[in-house]
Parts: sequence; structure tokens; C-alpha cells
Amino acid sequence: MKIIATLLLFALAVPAYAADAEFQKVYGCMRANVPDTIRAQEIEFNSTDRTGGSRVIRGKLTAKRDNGLARISIRITAPANVSGAAYLVRERVGSPEDDMFVFLPGVGRVRHITGAFANGSLLGTDFSYADAKLIQNTFTGSDGKLEAASEIDQRPTHVLTLTPTKKMKNPSYTLVRMWLDQKTCVPLKADFYQGTTLRKQLSASANALTQSGKFWYLSQLEMSDLKEGTKTQIKFGNVEGDVKATKEMFDPNGFYKGN
Repeated sequence: MKIIATLLLFALAVPAYAADAEFQKVYGCMRANVPDTIRAQEIEFNSTDRTGGSRVIRGKLTAKRDNGLARISIRITAPANVSGAAYLVRERVGSPEDDMFVFLPGVGRVRHITGAFANGSLLGTDFSYADAKLIQNTFTGSDGKLEAASEIDQRPTHVLTLTPTKKMKNPSYTLVRMWLDQKTCVPLKADFYQGTTLRKQLSASANALTQSGKFWYLSQLEMSDLKEGTKTQIKFGNVEGDVKATKEMFDPNGFYKGN
């Protein structure tokens, strides 16, 4: 699983099912970085506009896998004008589409995010509501293939390309190319295309790779919107262990109440 570049050298001679098996192995390794138990971290978004102006949003992220399905919640704690805002994503069994929910204090109710709204900005950052799952390396709803191996910061990387499945409605991108660190299966870079246009780019230094138990994550990453000339840097605090689950933590009716 660590070195698969030789597979690509003989791509014409390798049956399609073999290439698919190697892709699934690498893809599964990436998703396995979301633990079955609850993981909580402080999170900070620092967004910079094209004029250099910046805005910082802080909050708490909680995530886990439930029978293999990702559950991710972000609750905003600062600044005061957006404190209490919350976001929840729940993968669905047998579906390329996720259930996404947002709570805004000014509105005072939970909104089920669907259609084009899912591609809107998450609280003014360069992450859309649909992009927020990328924070936990949970790319889903896509068909993929393995490309030739590469390097980032002198570390060997797997290179994957993902395209939306035909079942997906209003996909944000037509193609995503990812560079996964071979040792940790954490993406260090991702290019997001709309047609032939490179629209967004996610990047991180290998120095930001951090281990918590047997799981790996990035302590810092950045998303750039190449069309708008903006970028958002995300910083993560240390992982909190032994987080007690509450009935409402990943429930669409109560995720915004905190824990």
C-alpha cells in the first residue's frame, strides 16, 4: 500500500479491476483517518480578501465515523456576530449526496442545505458548505483513479483523480486531483476544477502533519479561490480525547446547542 507507482508503469497491461482495487485501498486509508470515536478540536478560519483584508472565525469541530459514515459538526464561538452558528454534515447510506444542515442565530432555526445553496460560502470563508467535509479528508460521491506517484516536500505521495458520479446533483466541481502523503494517507494538496478551469486549490506543508494515537491530521491548511483572489487558512488545535457523546451532538435537531 505504501508504494504503488509501479502499477501505473504497466497500466495498459493491468486489468481495470486491479487498478480499482489499488485506488480503493488508498482511498480507504484516507477515510480511515476519521476515527470511530468522537474527535474534537478547536478550529480557526482566517480569511483574506483580494485587498489584503482579513477576518478570523473561531469554533469547535467534532467528528466521528458511525458504521463507516462520517459525522462532522462545526460550532462557531467567535466573533460575537456569528457566535452560535453551527454546521452539520451526515453521510447517507448508499447515497453520493450528504445531509447538510446549518443553524444561524439570526434566523433561529435549522436549515437543510440542498441544491445550489450547498455550493455557497461557509460563513464568508473560501470553503463552501459542500467543501467543509474536506477538512476531515472525507471525499465522497466520486469515481476515482490512481495516477503516477509524485512528491511534495520530498515526501512520496499517491495521486488520485476524483470525478462526480452521475447520481450527484449540482456537483461543485467536475474533477478533483489530490496528492496524498503515502505514509499517513493525508492529502497535502488538492486541485478543484470547474470544466477545464482550476478554480480552487487546497494546500498544506508536510510539516503540518500531526499524529494523535494511530490517526493523522493536518494542524494547518489553506484553501485558495483562484478566481476570486481570496484565501482561507485553517488552524487546528490539539485533539481532545474521551469526548462524551450526547444525544444531540450529531442530531439535525440539536447539533447547534453545543456539548
